[in-house]
Amino acid sequence: MEAEFQDLDGLTTISATAAEGFAGVFLEFEFGWDKSATIADVRDAMNRAEGNFPQGAENYTINEINFSEFPIIIVALSGQVPERTLIRLAQDLQDRLEGLSPILEAGIAGARDEMLEVLINPLALEAYNVTAQELISAVVNNNQLIAAGVVNTPSGALSVRIPSSFDSPEDVYELPVKVNGDRVVTLGDLAQIRLTYEDRAGSARFNGSPTIALQVIKRQGFNIIDTANLVRAEVATFEAELPEELRAAVQLTASLDQSVTVGSMVSQLEGSVLTAIALVMIVVLATLGTRSALLVGFAIPTSFLLCFIFLGLMGIAVSNIVMFGLILAVGMLVDGAIVVVEYADKRLQAGARPMQAYTDAAKRMFWPVISSTATTLCAFLPMLFWPGVAGEFMGMLPVTLIFVLSASLIVALIYLPVMGGVAARVTRNADRFGVHLMRMVPNRAIRTAMAIVVGLALFQSALLVMRGGGADPQTPALLAILPGVIAFALTGLLMSVIMGTLVRPRNASRIDAGYKRSPLGKVMERLVGNPIAPVLTIGAVLGFVFATFVYYGSNNNGVDFFVETEPENAIVYVRARGNLSVEEKDALVTQVEARVLGFDGVRDVFAFQGMAA
Repeated sequence: MEAEFQDLDGLTTISATAAEGFAGVFLEFEFGWDKSATIADVRDAMNRAEGNFPQGAENYTINEINFSEFPIIIVALSGQVPERTLIRLAQDLQDRLEGLSPILEAGIAGARDEMLEVLINPLALEAYNVTAQELISAVVNNNQLIAAGVVNTPSGALSVRIPSSFDSPEDVYELPVKVNGDRVVTLGDLAQIRLTYEDRAGSARFNGSPTIALQVIKRQGFNIIDTANLVRAEVATFEAELPEELRAAVQLTASLDQSVTVGSMVSQLEGSVLTAIALVMIVVLATLGTRSALLVGFAIPTSFLLCFIFLGLMGIAVSNIVMFGLILAVGMLVDGAIVVVEYADKRLQAGARPMQAYTDAAKRMFWPVISSTATTLCAFLPMLFWPGVAGEFMGMLPVTLIFVLSASLIVALIYLPVMGGVAARVTRNADRFGVHLMRMVPNRAIRTAMAIVVGLALFQSALLVMRGGGADPQTPALLAILPGVIAFALTGLLMSVIMGTLVRPRNASRIDAGYKRSPLGKVMERLVGNPIAPVLTIGAVLGFVFATFVYYGSNNNGVDFFVETEPENAIVYVRARGNLSVEEKDALVTQVEARVLGFDGVRDVFAFQGMAA
């Protein structure tokens, strides 16, 4: 088999295992392999190798191993109830969980297989004059498939086998062993037959208590957070349907929930996005003024919404890299908006009408905004062709930036001119209202107190928007946040008016006649004021760049693609030397479990003895 597989395209490693009655080959292919074509090639190679198989070899199987099929959540059932009760509850819950569409499998760990135990009574054997060999022969001969010949048909010969195996405990109990006079002696007359469980070959424990665990694996393509919430809801429904006595005795606990880690990462990224937006808004507010800052601030969520529309049309899911791309784009997508808004303000100060000012700004700054955005995109364009796992992982970053910056062009050149014209008209009316407010409330201290009160109202309305209005969960999201949005807009407008009355007008600065140079002008004059200085400056810059590359090439610390992070889970494998009994292994695992539970920061511990988990 190895000889046939060596010529497969994209094959990286071959690992083989051979044992009595078994041979297996593990093939690993390069990233991006074509599943259908590769499996077809493997099947062709196996068909060629099958001609050299020894006599009696069964048909081979080809299985795909998917390492992404790991448990996303583990449901533990524990309590002071019989083992049979826990296993039955686990099986019922397993059927319900595997009936959910996102769930691929819910394997049971810590449960023993049921078996039928037959305890032979020596006194009964002697009383019925039955030997042990007769008893064993009767059991063996009656629990097998019986060949019944061949049926010839026009399409071929079919072998016929009659099953004569045990299907129920009654079959074993009523098995005839010997005729004693007029009576047929059955196995039930000679032995005690009962349902029990196999000897324990492994165990499962949860926080020091024996448990039956369900390892839930989701299907590929389903959201892990929604799936985990669905599992928790189904477990809660199952627990609520149990009888009151059973519900009090059995504890159902969901632990090792991978969605918690994913949700935490998403929350951190969302917080980073909001922090970046807030910082950008503070900088813009401090430099451009209230109206311009609000216009530029509106460009950020609008560009994000357009980006999400593009991502949805392309069928791209929102991942960590997409969120990181949004953080990276926050500071870049406002560039075009700032340029357009700033030029429109200059036109307004020159006496142009609001709508005309913003229209002229969009026309005048069209090509500068287009060219600046295009140069930024060109820097990230090569990442689209990054091959391998790294390219698959990082490929969404340039895609996100292209979508966001393209959306920012639409916002800066179409959305902002319209909004700016309307906002300028509203601002003029607000300025008039501010003049009336200063006449009605001439005391500056009172206006400052009003600004504080309105600021608190603005903060509360923002919290109302973030909480969704506290409405019923069945209410549509837009209707839930609509009161908060209206309150935020009104309080924001009122805050802008009051803040305008608190700004002191700047006094005209005195202009001294004469010719002066700033410090920067003096430096530039020395650099370009003679024919030698520019050449020396260019040589110094090139030398610095060259020296930087040389120094980095000889002293760099390498590239760490996946940086180290603090682990959320840890797996401890304990291998015992020698042949230990099940009880000794269980005691060893219990000792390790007790030590681990004593560590700071450990929340839950699952211990599986005798299992690869």
